[in-house]
Amino acid sequence: MDIELIIQSVMGLVAILAVLLFLLFMTNNDSSKNKKTDKKEVKPVAKKSIDTSLENLRSIIKDKLSSTAELREALELIIKFHGTIHPKLGVRAHPDFDPYMDVLFTVCRHPNADKDMIIKFDNELCRYNPEYKQDINEAITKGLTSRRV
Repeated sequence: MDIELIIQSVMGLVAILAVLLFLLFMTNNDSSKNKKTDKKEVKPVAKKSIDTSLENLRSIIKDKLSSTAELREALELIIKFHGTIHPKLGVRAHPDFDPYMDVLFTVCRHPNADKDMIIKFDNELCRYNPEYKQDINEAITKGLTSRRV
C-alpha cells in the first residue's frame, strides 16, 4: 500500500507540474506579444543634452582621443551656436576671434580630422564672417603646416 500511495503522489505532482508549465508558457507568449507592440509604441529616447558652450566644444576638439564623429558634431555645434564673430576693430581682429583661431589650428592638427571636415568648417565660418576670411585662411594654413605627416 505504501508503494501505491507514493506512485499516486508522484503522478499528482507531475500533473500539477504540467499545469504550471502550461501556464508559464502561455503567459510568456502573451507578454512577448505585448512587448512587440510596446516596442512599436515607445518613442526613441532623446539624446543626452550636450553642453554647447564654446569652452566645452573646444575641449572636445583639443582631446586627441575624440573620434571623427565627435569632432564633426563639435564643429557643427560651433557653427550653429557660435558661428558669428564680433566685427573687426578697424584693421585688428576682435579679441573674441582668438578662440576660433585656436579651434581652427587644433582641428587642422587633430589626428582624426579629415579634409572634408576642415573644408566644411572653413567655408561655413567664412560664410558667416566674410571680413575674417583672411585671418581664417591664415589660421588654417598655420595648422596644416604644423601638422605632422
